[in-house]
Amino acid sequence: MNFSFALVTIFAASASAFAPTPIAPASTALNMDRRTAAGQIAVGAAVLAGVPSLALADGAKSASTRSRARGIYGQRIAGLEAAVNAGDFGAVAAEKNAFILFNSGAIGGKDEKAVAVKATNEIFAAIRGKDAGALKSAYNAYKTANDLAPITVGINEGQGASNDYDFKSRTAAGSIYQR
Repeated sequence: MNFSFALVTIFAASASAFAPTPIAPASTALNMDRRTAAGQIAVGAAVLAGVPSLALADGAKSASTRSRARGIYGQRIAGLEAAVNAGDFGAVAAEKNAFILFNSGAIGGKDEKAVAVKATNEIFAAIRGKDAGALKSAYNAYKTANDLAPITVGINEGQGASNDYDFKSRTAAGSIYQR
């Protein structure tokens, strides 16, 4: 009996070892139903739509925008020469925004901008103090430091503006000769 019990035990063990057993498939990221896949795609699309995309413009401080600001606001500042020489504080104060926009748009570096803002503050301190001499010296120092001079383009000297982005466009300096 011991021998037959041992034989049955060995037979049962070998039968269970070779018997097919159901194997659960391994869980992977690709093992999902359509609803789960659609949900994950929607979440991914929402995340990508929410991420701010890179700007494709040339930027606020490109050479083109600095040139345009220098041309537009620098010409307004350079045009104040007669008002400064006459001591017309109101005319200079009326162009306060030209100084602000020139300092923020035409000047690239932080150090240069700080110097220009300081010079602008000296100009407006002279206006508040009604000191024509201080206004003239501060204005001339500002013009010299920022290399400002009026630009005039006549019809006989050539074309003034080449496109709408040119700072001379739609100004007196932007004359275009037409036959």
